[in-house]
Amino acid sequence: MIETTIITWIIAIFGAITFLPLFVAQLVMIFNPKSQKAKDLIIGKGADWRDRTHYKSALAFAWADIMIILPLFILGTALVLSGQEWGYIIWISLGFLSIYFSILFWVMEKEYTFKLMGWLTYYTYFWGFFLYWGLGATVYSIIQIINH
Repeated sequence: MIETTIITWIIAIFGAITFLPLFVAQLVMIFNPKSQKAKDLIIGKGADWRDRTHYKSALAFAWADIMIILPLFILGTALVLSGQEWGYIIWISLGFLSIYFSILFWVMEKEYTFKLMGWLTYYTYFWGFFLYWGLGATVYSIIQIINH
């Protein structure tokens, strides 16, 4: 068993704050993909899909987030909070995915999202939180496993 620390709880809570709104938006995208609400949540209030590829990639990411990221986050966090090493391994995997997608969206979406959201919102929730959580969860998990 790995000891659950205050840092563990901070990373878990920050992860919930980061991922929960994403999962809600992705569920709206899955169940009502053509709605204005989906567009408002995914690409910005009042914005429209740039083209069919933009729409289809948003829908694909919604399905992937719900089918892969959500279960990994829930399972990993539950195992980490119960002191299980597997939870930290899952957090490392999810951390790498979070870093990977942060880089991907930095290249693909920054020029569009940044203009709609502004620098503060962009560098916090819309892009930064996922990168920050991924880096924090990965580094912390590696340290916890090494010290175990």
